[in-house]
Amino acid sequence: MRSRKAAGIAARAVVAIVFVLNVQCAVSFVLWPEAYAGGFELAGVPGAAAVRGLGVAFLMWNATYPAVIADPRRFRALYAVVLVQQAVGLAGELWIRSTLPAGHAALSASIERFAAFDAVGLVLMAAAFAWMLLGDRTKRMPSSRVQENLE
Repeated sequence: MRSRKAAGIAARAVVAIVFVLNVQCAVSFVLWPEAYAGGFELAGVPGAAAVRGLGVAFLMWNATYPAVIADPRRFRALYAVVLVQQAVGLAGELWIRSTLPAGHAALSASIERFAAFDAVGLVLMAAAFAWMLLGDRTKRMPSSRVQENLE
């Protein structure tokens, strides 16, 4: 029972950490786009608009997280959606990075930072999700089957 509770707490904590960092990034992009435009090899009004748009997209992406943070078991399907979103984001970043020609060091570095963060977030959130599912599955098994599976 303690492991089951710990798994739920871990799921909440990991999703909350990823959420807070994503929202912090999104808000920074929306409020101070000029500070980040250069990392995307953008400048001026179009660059600021593009970075702000990315910030808004991050906010949209993270709209699913609060329900999962509130109750990861109740919103298990939404948790799965969060994991898929994270995987799609990571795959997209890696694909975009792989298609960049040489000579775009700042842009490459920006994409690599996003990919590294998203990869770590995906692994941690998926591990917490798996732990939670395993704990829930163990709870539903008759005690004799639990003992068999532990041996």
